[in-house]
Amino acid sequence: MKFLKVGRVAIITRGRYAGKKVVIIQPIDNGNKPHPFGHAVVAGIERYPSKITRRMSKTRQEKRSKIKPFIKVINYNHLMPTRYTLELEGLKGAISGETFKEVSQREDAKKTVKNVLEDRYKSGKNRWFFTPLRSWRDKGCNQESARVMGSLK
Repeated sequence: MKFLKVGRVAIITRGRYAGKKVVIIQPIDNGNKPHPFGHAVVAGIERYPSKITRRMSKTRQEKRSKIKPFIKVINYNHLMPTRYTLELEGLKGAISGETFKEVSQREDAKKTVKNVLEDRYKSGKNRWFFTPLRSWRDKGCNQESARVMGSLK
C-alpha cells in the first residue's frame, strides 16, 4: 500500500496491543515466506510516559518519563493509519525482519527503540504520539451516557 510508508504513525486495532500507537519501520507489501501477506515491522509504545509537573523533583520526572516499547510484525489489516508521521533516523538500520529470529537481537532492538523514543519525548516533539488514545470509556462514563452525549450511535 503506497500510503503505508516508513515513518507513518498507525494505531493497532486487534490483539494484545489494540489501541496502541506505532510507527512503521519497514513496510512489506507483497509478503514473504514466513508472513505470506502484506505486513509491516512496527515499533510502538506499550506503556506511555506518565504526566509530570514542575513541582516534581528531577528524579521523579525522570522516572515518570520512561517508556516501555515493543516491536512487532503486524498484518496491514490490523493497522489503522493516521495523518501523522514520525521521523526516526536511529531506527532505520536497527530493526528489520531478521531482528525477530534471535531473542538477544530483539532485546537489543527494543533498547535502541526505547532510547530513541525517550529522546524524542524529552525533546518535546510529536507530543501526540506519546499520549494514550482516549475513548468514552476513559472519560468515566457508561455507554448510556455516552449515547446521550452523542459519541455512540
